[in-house]
Amino acid sequence: MTVKGKNIGYAFTGSFCTISETIKEMERLVFLGAEVYPILSYTVAKTDTRFGRADDLRRRIELVTGRDCIDTITLAEPIGPKNLLDLIVVAPCTGNTLSKIANGITDTPVTMAVKAQLRNQKPVVLAIATNDGLGANAKNIGVLLSTKNIYFVPFGQDDPEKKNNSLIAKFSMIVPTIELALEGRQIQPLLA
Repeated sequence: MTVKGKNIGYAFTGSFCTISETIKEMERLVFLGAEVYPILSYTVAKTDTRFGRADDLRRRIELVTGRDCIDTITLAEPIGPKNLLDLIVVAPCTGNTLSKIANGITDTPVTMAVKAQLRNQKPVVLAIATNDGLGANAKNIGVLLSTKNIYFVPFGQDDPEKKNNSLIAKFSMIVPTIELALEGRQIQPLLA
């Protein structure tokens, strides 16, 4: 299924070293005709890092999408009752956010948006970027792999020698993953 004309929530969480890579995929969705609704975690909305300033990131995202960022729980909550989105992608999805989604914790704009989407029994795509995916977060990945309406962008180890528990999504696979998730199918192979 094509993304053209689809309302897609694009949520950013704090894996700052991967955000520039995921923005390219958000731009691709816009280019392909998706209506993109940007969602920022509190950390992304407020934190300046060596990878850039929070205000600059927000301006770039809003310029690309033509929409203000959803950056509070209050702004994210109507996603459910208004049945606003066809799909939400969380890219990057940190281990912290992954664990909150797996355990039903709703304390950020991103987790509220995901909760609202799952309430409507619609797809959520996770593009993980976590240093403990094969450690403390392995159990949360396992829970979410068997959760209805959760789909993963293919992922693998990003540096097995220096960070042997670290997992990262193949961000270039976000669009194909979304296309299949809109049909209710998990892209394969999952482990890249």
